[in-house]
Amino acid sequence: MNKKNIKRGMLPYFVLIIIMIGVIYLLSIGSMKVNDLTYDVFLREVSRGNVEEVVITPHSNEGTYSITGRLKSYGENESFSTTAPLTDAIISQIISIDSNLNYKLDTDSDPGSSMFLYILVNVLPLVLLVGVGYWFLSKQMNTAGKSMDFGKSKAKLNTEKNKVTFKDVAGLKEEKEEVKELIDFLKNPKRFQKLGARIPKGVLLVGPPGTGKTLLAKAVAGEANVPFYYISGSDFVELFVGVGASRVRDMFKQAKHNAPCLIFIDEIDAVGRQRGTGLGGGHDEREQTLNQLLTEMDGFGANEGIIIIAATNRADVLDPALLRPGRFDRQVTVNLPDVKGREEILEVHARNKILAPSVSLKNLAKRTPGFSGADLENLLNEAALLAVRGNKEQITMKEVDEATDRVLMGPAKKSKKYTENERRMVAFHEAGHVVLGLKLNDANDVQKVTIIPRSYAGGYAMMIPKEERYTSTKKELIEQITGLLGGRVSEELNFNEITTGAHNDFEKATKIARAMVTEYGMSDLGPVQLEQQEGGVFLGRDYNKSKNFSNEVAHEIDLEMRKIINNCYENAKKILKENSDLVKLIAENLLEYETLTKEQIEYLVKNGKMPDEDEENETITELREKAKEKGIKGYSKMTKEELIKELDEKNKDEEENKDDEESA
Repeated sequence: MNKKNIKRGMLPYFVLIIIMIGVIYLLSIGSMKVNDLTYDVFLREVSRGNVEEVVITPHSNEGTYSITGRLKSYGENESFSTTAPLTDAIISQIISIDSNLNYKLDTDSDPGSSMFLYILVNVLPLVLLVGVGYWFLSKQMNTAGKSMDFGKSKAKLNTEKNKVTFKDVAGLKEEKEEVKELIDFLKNPKRFQKLGARIPKGVLLVGPPGTGKTLLAKAVAGEANVPFYYISGSDFVELFVGVGASRVRDMFKQAKHNAPCLIFIDEIDAVGRQRGTGLGGGHDEREQTLNQLLTEMDGFGANEGIIIIAATNRADVLDPALLRPGRFDRQVTVNLPDVKGREEILEVHARNKILAPSVSLKNLAKRTPGFSGADLENLLNEAALLAVRGNKEQITMKEVDEATDRVLMGPAKKSKKYTENERRMVAFHEAGHVVLGLKLNDANDVQKVTIIPRSYAGGYAMMIPKEERYTSTKKELIEQITGLLGGRVSEELNFNEITTGAHNDFEKATKIARAMVTEYGMSDLGPVQLEQQEGGVFLGRDYNKSKNFSNEVAHEIDLEMRKIINNCYENAKKILKENSDLVKLIAENLLEYETLTKEQIEYLVKNGKMPDEDEENETITELREKAKEKGIKGYSKMTKEELIKELDEKNKDEEENKDDEESA
């Protein structure tokens, strides 16, 4: 628990204890009986020897002595009090009596002569009373202030000292070009106004999660060096109608005072969904907030010098009024990075990490298609954690490989026990994928295969496209489906039995086959789009899928899908029957080594056995000599797989340069 919280929790108990002590003290004072005597009676009692003790206190401000004490006849809680003129004769008289009767006599100093005591007795109670009153009053004012600030904007002004710039944004070359003119406008607006150019009032960043939309918006503000307000779409919407609209007005009011400036709204789909699409009507808080946002962006009021950048990964649910010219004039699609972009992103995230010379970010970028910038950052972070866990001083390729598997499939479950029959089933299942990947030219390439269980999978084969492409041919899709069915076919051929391990393969294969029939026009039904995703915004994406066909055509779609899947299944069965020895070879080595890399698989295919240690050393020596001749840096610490990849890249570059020279 936090120390501040502990102190706050103990404070009421301290106050209660002090109050109880004060009450007990007051009760004890109230229970004591004080008898008021005249000075003459006091002297008479003294002369009779009835006085037990006397305390004399001078009061110079009042010109009197205060005399208190006890008589011998008094009880335990009984005393007397009297006053006398402040003269030396009084003191002499009492002292002379004391010397004769020998009672206890004490004197106190004058409280009026001590400024500290005077303040303590007279001023401090007043100060405490005023302080307690002020504390209660301020408490009430703060509570009232919070209720008054309910409609204030929650947009925060970015005051980070280490601002993000375009140097921190990698892999988004075209996207940065699109937003560069925003920076020029914020720095020098007159240059645009001179030619009558109108800068876009709003820029909408659209793309999958983790691609760097928020980072790009921060970089624009950092490059322009202007005030940067940031807010989430959910910060506008509240339970009470009208609060969100009030916050929008207040946000633009603050921005006008600091223009030129940037406003960044993250996850704008939280407030910018299509109006009138719900089941319960339209006049609610979210729609009020959206209406106010539309008015502020391009209504009757002018918001010169204010540029709004918004980000979302669900542009399909946004209201059309948000996307018209004058509001979000420009949409910038932030896609997943290609191989070059991934390499640049890895270089940015590897700045503060100690990588071994054997770690090639270029090769790692090729092995991670479909990874976003956030995925790549997470991959290197996982590799660093694994290196620390292993007490290593550098991040090696071993940690990078394990981190890649962790990001894709989760941590390895080495403690999970399988029966021997299950292990053999998994090994032959994965061997079926590997053989089809080797024998089909357009199937996905198997980079790694393992029977170590991860997540819900008993084993898996890392299959990536041989080349990154923006389009796919019918043949490529057919062979991808065939490769996915290889596991089930291998189980059936080798064990005459099938398992549930292929359910994810079937899911992917069925999705590709349906898209071929209903979206890509790659079937006997012809080049028509029969299906598209247009689900209701609040009803789920697949609940109301747009279907442009009759029930008869739906039956034909099912037949075409089944035809594609069955043909692929029969083709996979034919190939695996012809290569049954290779399937068995790979499966047996998987049972022994549990994990095989692409290079080991290729060696198995060529030589029929795994490379032994001597051959491995000879091969590495030859590869390092070739790398030295080619001028490859860090070759002495590279693994065999890394040397092969670097040499292949070097040979390709040399061939391309040679072709360029010949054409020139």
